[in-house]
Amino acid sequence: MSVKVEKTDNKNELKLEFTVDSKVFEEGMKTVYKKNVKYFSIPGFRKGKVPMNMVEKYYGAQIFYEDAFNEIVPEIYDNAIKEEKIEAVSRPEIDITQMEKGKDLMFTALVQTKPEVKLGKYKGIALEKNKYEVTDKEVEEEVNRMADKNSRMVTVKNRAAKLEDTVVIDFCGFVDGKEFEGGKAENHELKLGSNTFIPGFEDQVVGMKAEEEKDINVKFPEEYFSKDLAGKDAVFKVKVHEIKEKELPKLDDEFAKDVSEFDTLKELKADLKKKKEEANEARSKSELQEAAVKAVSEDSEVDIPSGMIEMEVDNMAQDMDNRLAYQGIKLEQYLQMIGKTMAEYKKESEEPAKETIKMRLVIEAVSRDAKIEAEEKEIEEKIKELATAYGRKEEELMANEELKKNIESSIKSEKTIDYIIENAKVKEVAPKVAEPENKKDKEEKKEEKKTTKKATTKKSTKKEEE
Repeated sequence: MSVKVEKTDNKNELKLEFTVDSKVFEEGMKTVYKKNVKYFSIPGFRKGKVPMNMVEKYYGAQIFYEDAFNEIVPEIYDNAIKEEKIEAVSRPEIDITQMEKGKDLMFTALVQTKPEVKLGKYKGIALEKNKYEVTDKEVEEEVNRMADKNSRMVTVKNRAAKLEDTVVIDFCGFVDGKEFEGGKAENHELKLGSNTFIPGFEDQVVGMKAEEEKDINVKFPEEYFSKDLAGKDAVFKVKVHEIKEKELPKLDDEFAKDVSEFDTLKELKADLKKKKEEANEARSKSELQEAAVKAVSEDSEVDIPSGMIEMEVDNMAQDMDNRLAYQGIKLEQYLQMIGKTMAEYKKESEEPAKETIKMRLVIEAVSRDAKIEAEEKEIEEKIKELATAYGRKEEELMANEELKKNIESSIKSEKTIDYIIENAKVKEVAPKVAEPENKKDKEEKKEEKKTTKKATTKKSTKKEEE
């Protein structure tokens, strides 16, 4: 096999011309034949027993060409990329110039390569580090959250239901005087103020007492998911069986003993404050790292190949698909619900993809320029952590060259960012208050959240239908 490499007129692009010995191609055809022989059926032969030469005679030798090409070329291409030390950043664009049994296989591959980075200033840059203070109010709020988690519901008597109470009710809904499907339940628990029923329902339960019955008049929203009910007036016959309220534990030393390993409330609060301080420091460090990378990236120049952007966009789409899978839907379904096509989604993802790629390339360039390396000991330590975390053998992970390469790259990136910060002029500041979202942004986020919630619901519950 021979490979000829030459630059094209396009920046960051190479053309590889391959000539593969005819015998290698024929071996690929034989491999494909063996994998597919069970599917061939020719008169006079048992299915799965037809000789290769008879298949070629009956269907034509070209029946194996495409699969044989796909069988042998990926490895040939990958080996050539490694041997020629080409940093490919796009999928190859293949053009077959000769493919025939008995002749050398000839094809070309156009591939984009990693671009050069024109580094800007990365030493002595000015950075601001957000300093988050832990207030007594935050600690008290955390203690109250713990108390809320350890609260219990108790039945109340001699008063009417109010917001935040949980009521146990029977209800039956009617539209145009007829009961509708899914509009009935018994001993249903409803927290007043939770807005889990249609607008106006919970407000009218407020003020009712135990064993009281009442007709509640409401109107289903025009955008209600059930078209049969959307925009319709409805009457619910409601009976309250029980009213419950949340009873919080007393915040004292006994509470501290019950919810933690501490003997006093004072010790519990001190520990909560310490943990919040540690969390704030981690947050501050993360924000400083992001700011450092962004600052150096913005001061650098790089011409990112289109194929590199395309692959990053695909990776982002796959990540989004994986996250949505935890909610029971696919990316395509989600995009339909928010009124976008996959093409529109990918187009919108191009700029974030470019920014991500640029920052990654810039950090790699700083690593080279500052001669930052990942030591073998650091790689081994990281592999040891992974082996412990996932119950794998260290030797097994050490033998995985791809894993070692990724770990090495990760360590170098972390050390490089630390290097930039160590050589920066860092000033501690109070964190900037985020600007309030405008009405349009709020509505868009609300609609996206609502759409996702609908998509993840496998079947409507009584609570949703009311």
